[in-house]
Amino acid sequence: MDAAPPLIATADTGLLDDLLRLSAAASVRVATADSVDRALLSWPRSPMVVLGADLYPTLRSGERPPHARFVVVAREGVVGEERVPGLLGAGRPLLLPRDENVLTGLLAAGGTPGRRAPTVAVVGGRGGAGASLLAVALALAGARGGHGTALLDADPLGCGPDILLGCERDPVERRIGWDDLVGRRGRLRWSDVAPRLPGPTGISVLTWMHGPDPRRGPLPADAARAMLDSARQGCDLVVVDLPRSFGSAVTAFLNRSDLVLLVVPAEVAAVVAASAMVPRLREESREVRAVVRGASGGLTADVVARGLGLPLGADLPPEPGLERTLTAGRRPADHPRSPLAGFADRLVADLTGVPR
Repeated sequence: MDAAPPLIATADTGLLDDLLRLSAAASVRVATADSVDRALLSWPRSPMVVLGADLYPTLRSGERPPHARFVVVAREGVVGEERVPGLLGAGRPLLLPRDENVLTGLLAAGGTPGRRAPTVAVVGGRGGAGASLLAVALALAGARGGHGTALLDADPLGCGPDILLGCERDPVERRIGWDDLVGRRGRLRWSDVAPRLPGPTGISVLTWMHGPDPRRGPLPADAARAMLDSARQGCDLVVVDLPRSFGSAVTAFLNRSDLVLLVVPAEVAAVVAASAMVPRLREESREVRAVVRGASGGLTADVVARGLGLPLGADLPPEPGLERTLTAGRRPADHPRSPLAGFADRLVADLTGVPR
């Protein structure tokens, strides 16, 4: 038996049209009611109630049954922003069109917190540190573990993880990338997005279209939040490949990640460059670990991690065979038993709670 849909209750036909438009943008089926009495019929079963400001005074004057998650919605200028006890978020009405993105997100989530896939973000301590390679290794580990994995490339100036995976020419019908999503209002279900993304079995890669594009700029925060939330609802694991910057979209990814990995080559210059990023990473993230690559006797992984003030996530030795693989244009999946792949397998098992 299907779960009950969110409920929209309003007698204002103009407001109802707006709310149905936002529901369509969120790809969510909803139930509707044009009176308080009809709303109360579905009230106990609805995971979320979106109540028009026109009906709220009537509902408030009666004996309203408790509901864990409901919002009051009005057009800007119709009601004030005084607090309403029991509302989601800050307890204030949502005003349209200002709060359309907020409401669309709530509708897309069905009004309930729901299950969220674990999310790990990877960022390089300096250019060429190997962050994209680690992101690809984690995605491949997710696929090996049987987890549907989303690999989100947040760097508009990077080469693209689809190149490392060798799937940039996959014959995907009506392929889309960030370029197609940055101006979109509302949300997409991941099940609608994934069939239009390249990637080997078990991995969906959301990246940028290749080639010069003078219009390309930083990823908008709204697009970043929307697609990350969509991926977390539709996948078993999400891996984000971040640029070395702290724009609003990067901050959104950091805020929502369960773990952030800072990849640092065991070189003095790399440690100095990475140390400039650490305070902001720690401020914006739940947990940050250092992944040290190519440590030698003089500058060990422990020394690098202590110098950065971060726990050591991994000490990865040099892998000449892997470098030759990439130079030859072959994908890193050809090295499933490398130290990098072994670390990725262990981390994915920890994140997903599924033993290897």
